Amino acid sequence: MNTGYRTAPGRPMSRAAVDPIRGKPPRFARSRPTRTVGAAAAICLLSASGMPASAEPLTFDEALALAETTAPQLRASALGVEAASAASAAAGRLPDPQLRFGIDNLPVSGPMAGRFGDDEMTMARIGLMQEVPSGARRRAERAVAEADIDVAVAGDAVARREARIAVGLAWIDLHYIGRRLAAIEEVLSTLEPLWEAAPAGVVSGADRPAGALTPVLLRAALEDRRSMLIADETRARGELTRWTGDPDPAASGPAPDLEVEPAVLRIGLERLPALQAWRAAGSRADAEVDLARSGRRPDWSFEVSYGRRDPVFGDMLSVGASVSLPLFANQRQEPLIAARSADALGVRLEREAAAREIRAALDAALADLAARRDQWVRSRDVILPAARQRADLETASYAAGRAGLAEVLEVFTAMADARLDALDREAALARDTVRITLTYRSDDR
Repeated sequence: MNTGYRTAPGRPMSRAAVDPIRGKPPRFARSRPTRTVGAAAAICLLSASGMPASAEPLTFDEALALAETTAPQLRASALGVEAASAASAAAGRLPDPQLRFGIDNLPVSGPMAGRFGDDEMTMARIGLMQEVPSGARRRAERAVAEADIDVAVAGDAVARREARIAVGLAWIDLHYIGRRLAAIEEVLSTLEPLWEAAPAGVVSGADRPAGALTPVLLRAALEDRRSMLIADETRARGELTRWTGDPDPAASGPAPDLEVEPAVLRIGLERLPALQAWRAAGSRADAEVDLARSGRRPDWSFEVSYGRRDPVFGDMLSVGASVSLPLFANQRQEPLIAARSADALGVRLEREAAAREIRAALDAALADLAARRDQWVRSRDVILPAARQRADLETASYAAGRAGLAEVLEVFTAMADARLDALDREAALARDTVRITLTYRSDDR
């Protein structure tokens, strides 16, 4: 599955202030399929219950693909598309015909009261009546149903985008937590000899007695950091399990590249699922306006009935029609048209507000990303090398007898902190990169 990322070995890799994925427009329905989509959704639903759990290490792309095929939320969204498509087949159809029957002209007074057949006008009647709404109303109903499908399709796209973001961030978290835990274990192992040597320095008189407590505090701080990472790891595994169904997910392979293309992201903003959803909602609101306007057109109904009388008098056939008279449109139809028109204008304005919000959120996210990148590069290329050089110089001073063990322990601990801090900054940069790319990249790129 192509995610649009460039993966690079050893190049690892976060959510903007305003999330353009979640803002679903009013009267959100379901989504637009072909018939094969419904069949595929049904097959997926039937087969998912018996699908074995993966429990295999997942690359970034594999995690995204697995979520799209197994997440119950996405299968439910696909079935919503199927439902909207099925319902559209009935839109704009004539209502069911009505069977009518009864007794006409039965005498209730006079010499023939209560006697069926004695009066020449008394008859048993049976007939059919068909209502025929205006062509404008039926066309508007079909347009509303088509718009419901478009809204449903957009809703499905929004749900899939949300899933990809959640899975991508969980994978990134799990990937970097593993690297950070490994780095902490290595730091603890590297500093252990220095920490064990600290009491000897106190005994020899080279260091003050308080220096013996320094390793205890440093080890406790690193172990606290490890405990928090273990909790974060459990949380990330749970999130991946939620979306992929894998009971024990593990991140494998390289992280996505840490590069984004701001120009490409800005070009594709209009094709984001969130704005497509607002566009579909606008089309549905326009269809509702047309449906309200169709109320100004008269509706018809036609009826034919057969009357059975005493054979002496002969049977009768009746044919008739009726038509609605929208004579008081100012009190009935026009207020509804005004209400639906206001709704449609409101949806268009909300879509414009959402588009501006998304553009502003992208600019803010890119600014934060640039700051994080500067911090990571500075930590990797300036702070960490300086900490290593300082450790080398202090080691040389110790070997020459011009520095104590406490000073050596301090600079090596600072170098370990610089290394872990650089990895933390890289993880934060990777998280922001994945969030921005999955949130703002259009699906056709």
